[in-house]
Parts: sequence; C-alpha cells; structure tokens
Amino acid sequence: MRLTFLGTGTSQGVPVIGCRCPVCTSPDARDRRLRTAAMVERGDVRLIIDAGPDFRYQMLRTGVRRIDAILLTHEHKDHTGGIDDVRAFNFVDYPPTIRRVDLYAAPAAAAVVRKDFDYAFAPDKYRGVPEIALHEIDTARTFTVRGVEIVPIRGHHSDRFAVTGYRIGRLAYLTDFKTIEEEQIAKLDGVDTLVVNALRYAPHPSHFNVEEALALIRRVAPRRAYLTHMSHEIGLHAQIPARLPEGVLPAYDTLRIEIED
Repeated sequence: MRLTFLGTGTSQGVPVIGCRCPVCTSPDARDRRLRTAAMVERGDVRLIIDAGPDFRYQMLRTGVRRIDAILLTHEHKDHTGGIDDVRAFNFVDYPPTIRRVDLYAAPAAAAVVRKDFDYAFAPDKYRGVPEIALHEIDTARTFTVRGVEIVPIRGHHSDRFAVTGYRIGRLAYLTDFKTIEEEQIAKLDGVDTLVVNALRYAPHPSHFNVEEALALIRRVAPRRAYLTHMSHEIGLHAQIPARLPEGVLPAYDTLRIEIED
C-alpha cells in the first residue's frame, strides 16, 4: 500500500497570503504546503482523502487519470472546496464512458456537499456537471470501497464540529482532530503508520498542537508517525525533526511512503 501526501498545510496553506515570515519566504520546497489531503493506493484501488481548493493542482501534480473514491474527513471548505473538479475524472474516458466518482462522508459533511454542489444532484442536470455517487457513512461501522475495508475513526474538531479519520489496513490517517475518545483510540491498535494533525507548538482551540499529537502517538505506539496539517507557525521544515522523538517526522507535499499490509 502506498500513501502520497497531496497537501500538508492548513486552511490558508503555506505560504500565507501576504506573510513575510521565514517559513512563508523559505526557498525549501518542503515549506510550501497545499491544503491537507492524501492519496492511498492499495492494489489497483486509488482513494483520495479530502478534496479541498487545491484538489485540481494536486491531481495534476500526481499525473493520475483515475480515482476510485474520495473520503471526506469533514465539511470545511479546505477539505471539500475542490469537489467540482471531479468532472475531469468523469470525462477522461469520454466517449464512450462517463465514470462517476464515489464520495463517502459522514452525515454532516454529506449534507454540506449536497447543499454546496446542489447542481450535481439536480433531477435535471445540465451537461458537464460533476458525476458524483454520494454515500453517507455510519461512522460507527466499517465499510468497503472496491473490496478495501475502511474503518472510520471518530473525533471532534471542536465542540461544534465532528471529524472522521480513516484506518485502512495498517495505516491510520487523522486530520483536524482536537479530541478523540478512548473507544476510538482502541481502533488504532496495531497500526504501523499513523498520520496525525499538528497545527503548531502553541495550543489551539480546534486542532491538536504538536504536544497533543505526540501524546496520541505515544498512546498508539505505531512504528512510525507523520505530522500533517501544519501551519507556518510550526517553523522551517528542516528544523522540525530535531524537536520530535525518534520515529516521528513532519510530512511534506508529494512525500510518498510504502506501508506493508
């Protein structure tokens, strides 16, 4: 199984518009972070986690011509804003084939998709709209996509917003978490590779900071862990590893890792 980090930045991305801090002006490509998203490939099944405003460029950068499904973590625009661009995948083989894209989301996120992209679900659709098969998931239950088993991991982004992480085999991917309950941590038992959000070092009301992310990593005890959803406040990429324990690394855009099943 392969994981590709499509984006590892926050809702503003890095660099932040107008910012002249050392991170936002860094010449290191690893300090340029698109909105957080990932691609998981298992066998011939290709899954995308989140489709934010940078989705189009992220897909062009990978060079892929087909995706099987998109898994949404939650309804915020930095994770859903690029859904319209699935149109390209719908029509890449047209004619004769129009390939619908399956999209999986918890009820709150699914409701926002239906609202924001209502034209894709209209009974009388105009030609060229996104062809989406929206599947509302029960986050208490495992589901499958083309034979790949996916375990939802429930958490909270804040008191107002729930968020869904995903376990696929020995990989677990969590982003935009602020709290996670014990019963959900138990679902991470035996994970080899854990990806978890770490916004910055200072506390934040709706995201794990580095200390909170490391506390979860210690609980789960994976062989290795990667931090994602990092803001410019986390510092220069080259300097982050020295502040992290062994086996924990900051991810960066386009990083690809292999995970044994």
